[in-house]
Amino acid sequence: MHDSELQHLHRCVELATEALEAGDEPFGSVLVGADGTVLAEAHNRVISGDQIRHPEFELARWAAANMTAEERAAATVFTSGEHCPMCAAAHGWVGLGRIVYVSSSEQLAAWLAELDVSPPPVRMLRIQEIIPGAVVEGPAAGLAEDVRELHRRFYLKRAGRE
Repeated sequence: MHDSELQHLHRCVELATEALEAGDEPFGSVLVGADGTVLAEAHNRVISGDQIRHPEFELARWAAANMTAEERAAATVFTSGEHCPMCAAAHGWVGLGRIVYVSSSEQLAAWLAELDVSPPPVRMLRIQEIIPGAVVEGPAAGLAEDVRELHRRFYLKRAGRE
């Protein structure tokens, strides 16, 4: 992974922190064009009551509206957490390219279990189970612990223990 790609992953963690500070679940994502230009950013907004306001889904919608099929295929989505099945499907349907994530769904499931948090209503699957042949990289060593801490803070605050 190049230094510029690590910068994008750091930005995802910053966006996840922004989501947490807004009272939302800590997820953040960045869409980067083939030339390395940041095209769009998003963080979780499910606190609004709309449970599909995941950043990866938002970026897929943005890409579908603003990029050609060729541009989407050459783009990379950097994200703080591996796509959920809904977001992976959106990614696949609009034909976005590579996915690079900080923490995996498997890691998140383990963290939730450690915190005694109920699992999400949708089974956590690997991206490749939703998008066969997807180019996926992650987790990112070193940054995953930062994301773990964000989730710990979110769920402890939700439970009134922080």
